[in-house]
Amino acid sequence: MYEYNFGGLEEEFSQYHNSKYVVLPVPYDKTSTWGQGAEKGPLAILEASANMELYDIETRTQAYKKGVFTSEPIITDKNPEFLFEMVLEKARNFIKDEKFLITIGGNHCVPIGSCKAYSEKYPKLSVLQIDAHSDMRDSYQDNKFSHACAMARMSEWAKPVMVGIRSMDASEIESVKGKDVFYASYIRKNPTWIKEAVNALTEDVYITIDLDGFDPSIMSATGTPEPGGLYWYETLELFEEVAKTKNIVGFDVVELCPNEFSNPSNFMAAKLIYKIMSFIEYYKKMNV
Repeated sequence: MYEYNFGGLEEEFSQYHNSKYVVLPVPYDKTSTWGQGAEKGPLAILEASANMELYDIETRTQAYKKGVFTSEPIITDKNPEFLFEMVLEKARNFIKDEKFLITIGGNHCVPIGSCKAYSEKYPKLSVLQIDAHSDMRDSYQDNKFSHACAMARMSEWAKPVMVGIRSMDASEIESVKGKDVFYASYIRKNPTWIKEAVNALTEDVYITIDLDGFDPSIMSATGTPEPGGLYWYETLELFEEVAKTKNIVGFDVVELCPNEFSNPSNFMAAKLIYKIMSFIEYYKKMNV
């Protein structure tokens, strides 16, 4: 059990039975292929979150009052297929209990099971991907559940809408044809990209966030930092529009690789989670 819960919350707001949100840490990094350390990401996020102010200025909300339970982490050194089944089972149980699941990794193979569980409840689910890489290899290093295959698997169950992409292998070109892909280069030239991306989503949306989708100037602690990524406020504008017009059912944040200099990145990852929660609470209230 980790020392920290998300937000550093008092018991009143962090018990399972009365919490809307569940944070599931999965410190898994078995398939990473360059920068190592994503297994340290969940703890770094939880530790940073304990130092956040819990009043959100833009939405004037205190989302934590809906309750945020931090689950015991899923820890395994087995292969990604085994991890997939572990996460899938946990996610199914949380969804059955009508919890809103936030999965934190770990590398991008971690939330494949979470997305699968949500697709079983929402048959017309779309998945909004924030990422530098398309992750559309059908298999990588003889592994169909590698981080490099995350979207290939998720797109089998949900409609993908891919944002911030700026790196892929030639073998993935056919896989992304016909998909809604908002390349980083397109985003820089088209001020209407947020509206276009949101319009491409179905009503029910799962969000998967690989932190290397952000520009390394604001998010350096990732295993594969790619230049030309997204910035803070434009990404928040996207998430706010999704929360305003769609039904966000769950999300994940993965690929934080903390180090001794990474406190700003750790804090940004924690703050990003809380901002999405704040948008959800604000627009749920507005639409009641």
